[in-house]
Amino acid sequence: MQVIKRKSDESVNDQSFRWYRDFFKRVCDVVFSLIAIIILVLPMLIIALLIKLDSPKEPVLFKQIRIGKDDVPFTIFKFRSMSKDAPHQMATENFENPEEYITSVGRIIRKASLDELPQLFNVLKGDMSIIGPRPLIPIEKEVLAMRDESGASQVLPGITGLAQIHGRDEVTDENKAAYDGKYALNISILLDLSIFLKTVFDVIHGYGVHEGKDRKN
Repeated sequence: MQVIKRKSDESVNDQSFRWYRDFFKRVCDVVFSLIAIIILVLPMLIIALLIKLDSPKEPVLFKQIRIGKDDVPFTIFKFRSMSKDAPHQMATENFENPEEYITSVGRIIRKASLDELPQLFNVLKGDMSIIGPRPLIPIEKEVLAMRDESGASQVLPGITGLAQIHGRDEVTDENKAAYDGKYALNISILLDLSIFLKTVFDVIHGYGVHEGKDRKN
């Protein structure tokens, strides 16, 4: 995979006001997340019930510290798809044998990205946006540093983003940071809409999903 170079000559600190980026994007996030939660409340309750029936003594939600806008940590919510003895502060892509930890229900919801649905509440809270760079865990220092350099850390992280529609788990760390920086520089309603539609298409077809260290570099 060809490496995408970051453009160091472009300003990543542009503080000029932009109507969509600085106002309407947040309005869209609140409206969309509220509508989505209302529509998806029944499916989410069913998923929660299935998780609880599958492992009654373990929690339904998985909570993890992620790095948000301006490198401020926050707690992300996901439906739990792994057993409680899975490594907590480690990216799943770095697991040697993720299948040892993924539950039977987790295998299904991960494939369809249904485990991400609770992040709608993160969006409603203001921790995340619908579209933006995927939030990383604190130990991913190299990618976080590249994001700082590219300007990606200056925007809210998202449920899906530009890197995710260009390969998801198949994207190298350097390309991921470059895509995230490109997004931060070019935020627009048309770009967000195209990322959203491409994400829906990719989820339906299961493109770019690889568990553990079998992801392609």
